[in-house]
Amino acid sequence: MNLIPKDTTIEALRKQFEILERIGIEGRAEMTFQLSDNLRQIIEDGVRLRHPEYSESQIFQEVIRITAGDELYNKLVGSQDKHK
Repeated sequence: MNLIPKDTTIEALRKQFEILERIGIEGRAEMTFQLSDNLRQIIEDGVRLRHPEYSESQIFQEVIRITAGDELYNKLVGSQDKHK
């Protein structure tokens, strides 16, 4: 199994690992949280764009449904469609 992305050179991958090692576990955790927050904002912006009629509560629920998936979302809130 090849773990090197096709668009990445060995040198670039080594540099990436070097930087990740240098920033340490706290830096990597902070970067992970920032990426997660950015992704959640992108999803929320997409919901707002597709559904300008949604209330803040509906937007919040739709973001949860998208990120958790339908099966888990339905287990959390019940099988009725509460986000619309």
